[in-house]
Amino acid sequence: MKGVIFTDFLEMVESIYGLEVVDNIIENSDLPSDGIYTSIGTYSFNEMVSLITNLSEEVKTPANDLIYAFGLYLFDGLSKSHPEVIESYKSPIAMLYAIEDHIHVHVKKLYPDAELPSFKILEKTENSISMIYGSSRGLYKLAHGLIEKTFEHFNGKCTVTFELLKEDGTEVKFDIVQNG
Repeated sequence: MKGVIFTDFLEMVESIYGLEVVDNIIENSDLPSDGIYTSIGTYSFNEMVSLITNLSEEVKTPANDLIYAFGLYLFDGLSKSHPEVIESYKSPIAMLYAIEDHIHVHVKKLYPDAELPSFKILEKTENSISMIYGSSRGLYKLAHGLIEKTFEHFNGKCTVTFELLKEDGTEVKFDIVQNG
């Protein structure tokens, strides 16, 4: 997993819960990196699992709620790092539609070894989109947060419903409808 995800995650934890919580979750996790991340490095996904698990225990919040919150937070970091990607879209539906064929292509140029989820578009209208998220990591709640933040970025709102096609969250159908 790319280091930028780890650095943004720890920034979020610090901004919401404070530096002491960051220190505690790093100390309580068995991290080969010792919790020292660079944005361009690559680290084991298991380190993120450990950090999220320990944060969940520390702040008494379900892990999926924390992952969703991180999706909301991550959008801002990614949009600041790569504004050229977001600026090329006129609507949130257009941006979501282009995840697989444009945004992930751009990400792969920057980070050739990045393991990205897949998004298969099932249906798209002017005000809605249905897609299937697929990832061995099962971080569909991260995708959910990113989707909602995409609409917020374009000054819009949406209703997101999802259905787990595989119980472990590695395949999830999202139905997104733009409100207003």
